[in-house]
Amino acid sequence: MPALNYVGISVPRKDAVEKVTGGAKFLEDLYIGPMLYARIKKSTVAHGRIKRIDTSKAEKHPGVKAVVTGREFPNKVGLYLIDRTFFAVGKVRYWGEPVAAVAAVSEKSAAEAVELIEVEYEELPAVFDPREALQKEAPLVHEHLETYERVPVFYPTPGTNISNHFKLRKGDTEKGFAEADLILEREYHVPQMQHVTIETHKAAALWSHDGKLTVWSTAQSPSIVRQLLAKSLDLPLGRVRVISNYIGGGFGGKAGATMEGLVIPLAQKCPGYVVRIVFTREEDVQGTFTRQALYARLKTGVRKDGRITALQYEMIWDGGAYTEYGVNIVRAAGYSSTGAYDIPNVKTDSYCVYTNNPVGGPVRGFGMCEMQWGIERQIDEIARELKMDPLQLRLINGMKEGSRTASGQAVAHVAFDQCLQTVAEAIQWGRKEGRYRGKGIAGLVKAPAQPSNAASSAIIRINEDGTVHVLMGATEMGQGMLTAISQIAAEALNIPVEKIEIRVPDTDFSPYEWQSVGSRTTYTCGKAVQMAARDVLEQIYRLASLELGKPAGEMKLDNDTVYWLKDKSKQVPLKKLADSYKKDTGEGVSGPIIGRGSYVPTKMSNLDPETGQGNPGLFYCFGATAAEVEVDPETGTVKILQLAASIDAGQAVNPQLCRVQVHGGTIMGLSTALYEEIQLDRGRVLNPNFTDYKIPTIANTPPISSFILETAEADGPYGLRGIGEQPMISVAPAIANAVADAVGIDPRTFPLTPERVYKAIKEKEAGTHSIPG
Repeated sequence: MPALNYVGISVPRKDAVEKVTGGAKFLEDLYIGPMLYARIKKSTVAHGRIKRIDTSKAEKHPGVKAVVTGREFPNKVGLYLIDRTFFAVGKVRYWGEPVAAVAAVSEKSAAEAVELIEVEYEELPAVFDPREALQKEAPLVHEHLETYERVPVFYPTPGTNISNHFKLRKGDTEKGFAEADLILEREYHVPQMQHVTIETHKAAALWSHDGKLTVWSTAQSPSIVRQLLAKSLDLPLGRVRVISNYIGGGFGGKAGATMEGLVIPLAQKCPGYVVRIVFTREEDVQGTFTRQALYARLKTGVRKDGRITALQYEMIWDGGAYTEYGVNIVRAAGYSSTGAYDIPNVKTDSYCVYTNNPVGGPVRGFGMCEMQWGIERQIDEIARELKMDPLQLRLINGMKEGSRTASGQAVAHVAFDQCLQTVAEAIQWGRKEGRYRGKGIAGLVKAPAQPSNAASSAIIRINEDGTVHVLMGATEMGQGMLTAISQIAAEALNIPVEKIEIRVPDTDFSPYEWQSVGSRTTYTCGKAVQMAARDVLEQIYRLASLELGKPAGEMKLDNDTVYWLKDKSKQVPLKKLADSYKKDTGEGVSGPIIGRGSYVPTKMSNLDPETGQGNPGLFYCFGATAAEVEVDPETGTVKILQLAASIDAGQAVNPQLCRVQVHGGTIMGLSTALYEEIQLDRGRVLNPNFTDYKIPTIANTPPISSFILETAEADGPYGLRGIGEQPMISVAPAIANAVADAVGIDPRTFPLTPERVYKAIKEKEAGTHSIPG
């Protein structure tokens, strides 16, 4: 690859000064017109028919401008499976589901009025365990599943609680298990967790007198939100505008349409007013996407030499009350179900199951943390049975150049072995430091979980003075998108980063972007920016050719000047070409220079519905985590002494931002490994705030060594891959493997709280040796 000038450099963040000085505008900072404040009436049962809603007292309360219920707004919405209404219609399916809303002139008035709404329920039998929900006698959460619209790559089972059953069959598992010298079968469990973004969910809506809808949202996906709202409201796309300002963290929880529909019906009743809602932390935890819990059974066959011959994986996912997004997590986990390992014979069944728990949805890792937890734990258990080094077992089975995934897709540009060896060396793998100390390692892989036609687009405008404005539909959630895309644009144009401006999206002006999810944005938007830059350069070089009288193919742009490659003294200022170029005779030649780029993957394919075989991956990103821990056997407390994380980024666009992503993802993984778990009682969240829902502070954060490998991805812009989610995936199993090494227990679930670890130690002493799932 030729030398790069702007990609691969740790330039300062584009949004740094705005954010550290308080100048960055988040949704709540905006004054966008005469304001009304919304509050929600929520269900107090997890499953029940709505017998009566009386809003009359609320309507008469001082300051109230509008009240709405689901009867007035029964429209369904959903990205992959259209199964959800913004307000409950007819019955409620989870505790805290919105049943009505109030808009008032003050937050106090809205809060008082919503308490005056009377709702009478006929409570119905509920189901809270997805394994029980699979039984024939289980109550149905959705009685009319067969009537729901869906993307045809998802397979619900009408008359049951199964909203998607993904099947994968590769090779011959019976033959593979027959060839094995050891067969190990275990159950694993991953609980619900929350995203706990620094900014809670927020939305505002304005229904203009001319019938145009404008929505301000913390959505990660403004273009998709516009599409979903337009379909649900039966409006032309041109009548719906979605604006997404800076977002205080997303981690998947703000993907798709989330809470915009709670304020739109109120705005429709109050044209000319902006109706805004801001969720409290408690509302965020109970009423927005959670990570889907997973109950898994994993069976692995392996020869004495360490080669895995077969894998059988059953995954039962707790999709919660609605699975409009969750069905795709289940699919992605299914087609990735061998993790980072090359296994010839695979049988996987991955089920998305309705329950009356909070709504499951995307979380950083998109099912990979959950699915790969079982694989990485079981590899360590197999290594112990074979008396083999767990690192060596991973190196034997890890994917290499030309290996094939569970879906049969060939992988290329693979450095998984280097990822493993890098973190192993960082923690001095193989060296035992103390009696209750242990070391663990785990690998990871992830591809973006996206449709095969998920598109990105970009517009580049050359200003009259030669500076550059880039228009895109991707969102800035703190991940550094503005900076990375500016560097790609600078590299493609050969114009300094300081001269590149890029702003957050507004669907009335920004070009289409599928979603800012899946660790895909830098890759796909980067491709679109490269294409737009080529379009711009073609225009510039054509005009320079006219000005200099030399062939367009022999021109080169360097900062603010275009010159002839064969004689640099033959040059023209860029601003002369950009400012509506005209001939010396005064005849106009060209207006403003505007380039466009549109990218859609061309190598992905649908999967066979019976075997799951096909090409679902845009690219595959590998990595690894290693951990050293110390366990106090008297209390069960796990102390992390050090963590090491490696990710193969292909090409680090901004090395400092890459290291920050790896560092942040590793801390988030540590948090889930030791602290985070939503505690539920018949669907009600018992720990909906930071008093009871624990996350680590800086005092709980150990030294972290971050390593960025660069094995170029051939099709990626300048060889890059997206790395936003990957660092989190292998942290929990690496820590659990280290705990197992330290005290000889076998964690099958997490978080590894002192209570769980202490109990497992005592059970081991009494003859039981696991933390059961």
